[in-house]
Amino acid sequence: MPAIFSHRFDTPLYTGNVYVQTGLFINGAFVDASSRTTIDIFNPSTGKVITQVSEGTAKDIDLAVAAARNAFNTTWGLKVPGSARGQLLYKLATLMEESLEELAAIEALDNGTAFGVVKGWVVPFSIGLIKYYAGWADKISGQVIETDEGRLTYTRHEPIGVVGQIIPWNAPLLMFAMKIAPALAAGNTVVIKPSELTPLSALRVCSLVQEAGFPPGVLNVVVGYGNTVGSALSSHMNIDKISFTGSTLTGRKIMEAASKSNLKNITLELGGKSPNIIFNDADVDQAVSWACHGIFFAQGQICFAGSRIYVQSGIYDEFLAKFTIRSKAHKIGDPFGVDSYQGPQISSTQTERVMGYIKSGVDQGAKVHLGGQRHGDQDGNFITPTIFTDTRPDMKIVQEEIFGPVSVVIKFEDQEDVIQQANDTIYGLAAAVFTQDISQAFEVGHALKAGTVWVNCYNEVHAAVPFGGFKQSGIGREYGSYALEHYVNVKAMHINIKHKMG
Repeated sequence: MPAIFSHRFDTPLYTGNVYVQTGLFINGAFVDASSRTTIDIFNPSTGKVITQVSEGTAKDIDLAVAAARNAFNTTWGLKVPGSARGQLLYKLATLMEESLEELAAIEALDNGTAFGVVKGWVVPFSIGLIKYYAGWADKISGQVIETDEGRLTYTRHEPIGVVGQIIPWNAPLLMFAMKIAPALAAGNTVVIKPSELTPLSALRVCSLVQEAGFPPGVLNVVVGYGNTVGSALSSHMNIDKISFTGSTLTGRKIMEAASKSNLKNITLELGGKSPNIIFNDADVDQAVSWACHGIFFAQGQICFAGSRIYVQSGIYDEFLAKFTIRSKAHKIGDPFGVDSYQGPQISSTQTERVMGYIKSGVDQGAKVHLGGQRHGDQDGNFITPTIFTDTRPDMKIVQEEIFGPVSVVIKFEDQEDVIQQANDTIYGLAAAVFTQDISQAFEVGHALKAGTVWVNCYNEVHAAVPFGGFKQSGIGREYGSYALEHYVNVKAMHINIKHKMG
């Protein structure tokens, strides 16, 4: 039997015990991995091992897919009305609400994001996503289409079948909710792979899935490495769809594996290098506040981080001075520390990757205006908020996704120039415009090649609003009714009422 991870929190922000099953969750039960091997889970704040979880393999994916297929054919899918699916999803959300602080503590420990941020936004938003799709479960419908009086023609939106999902480590609980909720609401069954770095919140929710009363096999969780479990999901001949959030490089590999196997349906939400454009007429103090939130939230480990900050020349010096003061004021430290805003990067590997980008910026001639260093004990993965100036468009720190608390502040002169610079990227996930001129906001927003454009704000997401990218930032959309479109097959029914030719 799998072990149970227990941990006692005794911090100024949270006190209590948490318990997490560490096995794979297959067919409604926690089980040991076929290999009987485990994966060490590290605390990113200290570099020390928290616990071990079962390491899934391709064999475990086969077992999970078989369970999911059986559930789809017998107790879920078209066998269950949408209202019943919605009730179970809403019950899960209610149980998560009852465990909100516990889930937040697990997430902060495992992922390193500040407890206050996780408790105040990440967990509530995750719960809200599940509630939102619970409401959609009995409202997925087709159309009756007029052709002629002798025929009845209509469409059915049917669940695709067994869905494989792969999520990253940067916001594990939110990503888990974002993936499973629309898939289950539409009637699919799921085999999901959390990141091997941050699986604990997903495993804790599996216990709540049991408590909520979901039929066995509807949701299966297999923790493992990308080159084993991720690869097995992407190439599996009995998985009908794959949905992935992560890097563009990995997204390409998943797309290739999906095409070479059974040409499975894919949704990819990938990387970004998002521009944040601030015009002379912007409210500078508000722009500074949102810019800090845009790049330093969650240690800069978000795909739509506003890492390229373009500031018009008339306010450039004022903005840079205030942005510097605000960035310096961020408290870096233990996620459970009072007033902590910026926690650690997820791992030593990611920390070294970010520091490598900082070095490349220096080597290519950019100026480190602020930061550029590790913070505190070298066993922790903390990096100071970093601001580069005096950059060139071809620099790696301007073109490539860093996934850390590193920004470039770039002066521009006119609208046409900044639109060209903003669109000079392989990505197209998000962008922002700060201006008091509504005409300018529309004109620039429409010209930007990005799936989301914020005006006078940043990092604003809503369960009902679609999110996804242009260009190499992905295929398809998360959130809203748009996400549901990726979890159904549309069937056209033609009924000849008069039973005659012609």
